[in-house]
Amino acid sequence: MLLESENIKLRALEPEDLDLLYRWENDAELWKYGSSLAPYSKYSLREYLKNSVSDLVTAGQLRLMAELKTDNVTIGTIDFYDYDAINMRAGIGILLDAEYRNRGFGKEMLDLMKEYAGKILFLNQLYAHIPQKNSASLRLFASCGFEQTGILKSWIKTSEGFEDVCVMQSKL
Repeated sequence: MLLESENIKLRALEPEDLDLLYRWENDAELWKYGSSLAPYSKYSLREYLKNSVSDLVTAGQLRLMAELKTDNVTIGTIDFYDYDAINMRAGIGILLDAEYRNRGFGKEMLDLMKEYAGKILFLNQLYAHIPQKNSASLRLFASCGFEQTGILKSWIKTSEGFEDVCVMQSKL
């Protein structure tokens, strides 16, 4: 079945995801990988869940939650962003709860989204911007067929200064 692998299934956002999103979005350690600089309120996340559209074309983004098939525990989220209908590409981002990292779930999530992007959305390619120091994510994306095609110099500001970002791309 599409959006399901051996161990996980990807599904749309639900109101019950509020507490998990609140925890993940407010983890300051993760802010350097996204564009957040301040915490989110439960109210703003509740409104996001209420108004989120599961239509990539309309919203320009699509976020799905990853659940373990064995017990329906939500372990992460994965999303398309910056959808470009003309050039048939989108950015892709992934967040896997720390408890479930290094167990192959991230690879399953990325592989499912690549299949969905190619077979259902007919995208030509996916890309990701990954901080150069995030070696775990670089390895994960490489294991899913993404190749490093460039480096954005001094692209993100961290507490240690500016950091380069690797551009990873996968042709579908």
